[in-house]
Amino acid sequence: MSIKNNLQSIKSTLPEDVTLVAVSKTKPVSELMQAYDAGQRIFGENKIQEMVEKHDVMPKDIKWHMIGHVQRNKVKYMAPFVSMIHAVDSIRLMEEINKQAMKHNRVIDCLLQIKIAKEDSKFGMSKSDAQSLLNSKSYAECTNVNIVGLMGMATFTDNKDQIKSEFDYLKSCYDELKSTNPIFNTLSMGMSGDYNLAIDCGSNMIRVGSSIFGSRNYN
Repeated sequence: MSIKNNLQSIKSTLPEDVTLVAVSKTKPVSELMQAYDAGQRIFGENKIQEMVEKHDVMPKDIKWHMIGHVQRNKVKYMAPFVSMIHAVDSIRLMEEINKQAMKHNRVIDCLLQIKIAKEDSKFGMSKSDAQSLLNSKSYAECTNVNIVGLMGMATFTDNKDQIKSEFDYLKSCYDELKSTNPIFNTLSMGMSGDYNLAIDCGSNMIRVGSSIFGSRNYN
């Protein structure tokens, strides 16, 4: 398995307007550097501590995306450098990101995570919660946070019809919220197993890990 070949074969099939986030969680820096050397500049991590450690030793032109669930007390560790936070699911988390971004004189791009999966384990907000947040006085005052779109994770299932209906729902949420939030430009949905379907449903950012780096090692 060659990380470079995997990357090139995925990128060769992507429409021009689709951004590839290489999901590098649990993978060693040596493997990330193979992807970097093959031209990849956007990496996604789901643990802040791991992302900070990799950021410290890797080239500084990398854009780091935090794609996992975020604990508020850890935002401060990534605020100096994180490029995008995919999983904002509460006003309190948004306020914490704003507070920490302000300390570093940065504006951090964020996505609201919408719960589209049937599983209880997935985080996220409802469409009405997202609308309330975007209309809130709090968001108007969070000048160091830019909410530029939505993110969602489909149910972990082989049922393509169910996944498609979840992606279609997220796209409809995106279109509806974008009509009153013209800053919206990112719909992050689709992973290794379903990114082609996600793109067909309107995704313009995909989060691909195992198809690039091989299966994950969790021990």
